[in-house]
Amino acid sequence: MTTVALDTGVGPLLRSWREQRRISQLELALRADSSARHISFIETGRSRPSEEMILRLAEHLDVPVRERNALLLVAGYAPRYAQTAFDDPALDALREGMERLLQAYDPYPALIVDGTYNVVAANRGMATLLEGVADHLLVPPLNAMRITLHPEGLAPRIRNLREWRSDLLDQMDRQIALARSTQLRELYEEVAGYPVPEGTGPGPVPSLPFALPLLIEHDGRVLSFVCSIATFNTPMDVTVAELAIETFLPADRATADHLRALAS
Repeated sequence: MTTVALDTGVGPLLRSWREQRRISQLELALRADSSARHISFIETGRSRPSEEMILRLAEHLDVPVRERNALLLVAGYAPRYAQTAFDDPALDALREGMERLLQAYDPYPALIVDGTYNVVAANRGMATLLEGVADHLLVPPLNAMRITLHPEGLAPRIRNLREWRSDLLDQMDRQIALARSTQLRELYEEVAGYPVPEGTGPGPVPSLPFALPLLIEHDGRVLSFVCSIATFNTPMDVTVAELAIETFLPADRATADHLRALAS
């Protein structure tokens, strides 16, 4: 959901995005093939920007697709980007392709989340990690952040919880700054307020200079993963723009061997 008030002019909103990105009027003008004077007139309401100018400025300010629609609405234009439900037939090909990616990643965990970390799809490898999670956390819509950080979720089994928790909260904080989502802010405040289970102090983090590992107990073993996140390039739909594929790559041979043994 957007947090933009419709009674706020598009000029002040664009100025707010520009200041948040720490870009001067002159720099934005050069990027958008305009003039600093024209940018100033737009921001103060002395000039009404065209639909194309709003989109051009939003592009150079890295405004999320959902918020670009909001800017257009405030300026009196129709939204440019559709918001198609993930299960809509129009996304059949995309959805099937993403599900193939998840299946191909088995037995390693992988899932797809939306802009507020609700899980829209997951593979069997992910289901393996969810064993022992409280039933109330597995009632749809599943939320990856709640499942990971809740004291009845994965948190008690994460050996380096404090480091992993800090990294996830930092990631959410950066997204909130980018997207200005009320829902994301509420989720952040909720999960940041979860108590940290006792006995989850700094764990024995192996030497992995390339990424912070997730160290999680499963079936009497400590599994080690590094996480990667993939999004779509130049999305033209709000739903697609907010989708992310998260994959967990085994960080050591023992973890890979254990997951393959479970799958066989």
